[in-house]
Amino acid sequence: MTKPDCVLCGSRKAKRACPALGRDICPVCCATKRRTEIACPDDCAYLSISRAHPAAAIQRQQARDMGFLVPRIAHLGEAQYRLFLYSVALLLQQARAVVPSPLDADVADAAASVAATLETAGKGIIYEHRPASLPAQRLASELGTAIAELAKKAGAETARLERDLAVALRALERAAREAKHEAADAANADASWLAMANRMMGASQTAPAEKPADEPRIII
Repeated sequence: MTKPDCVLCGSRKAKRACPALGRDICPVCCATKRRTEIACPDDCAYLSISRAHPAAAIQRQQARDMGFLVPRIAHLGEAQYRLFLYSVALLLQQARAVVPSPLDADVADAAASVAATLETAGKGIIYEHRPASLPAQRLASELGTAIAELAKKAGAETARLERDLAVALRALERAAREAKHEAADAANADASWLAMANRMMGASQTAPAEKPADEPRIII
């Protein structure tokens, strides 16, 4: 019996049963549209295989991404690293939800403004630093709201939490500012860091709702 055409591309033979679509699709669409156009369930066999044995091109991209990132976060302690991941996930979630999408510069400015606010507070001065662009202001507002919630739960550890957050956000600022020049994404150099962060965190991940201990895992 001849295989039907793929329901996505309509040009290749459908050879794989897609649990997300409930239809058969071709291997090419399965590989290239996985977790982007197709909402693959975690128990999909093809998804599991791709995670266990990523293609050589993906492995090279992951190596380049980590080669860029590691020197910029190597100085972070464990708590700071968790907060770094938490902040990245939160900003990615917000970036996907707004139109037009923010750029790396907006992420860097948002991280810098919130870090500056925390650093100023550490000196006993209450002053909210605000970025210039509207997209950066939106990101900073979301980040500030999340940090306020974390501070409420930190209790006596609030001061240390804010110091660690400031350090983590400065690392995030640096990565976002330098990505364009050192790890430029071919599709959009002005969003190189956002593209890289999406790759590392996983396109389907969202920010933790409760605490940094539940942060997404960087894929290495």
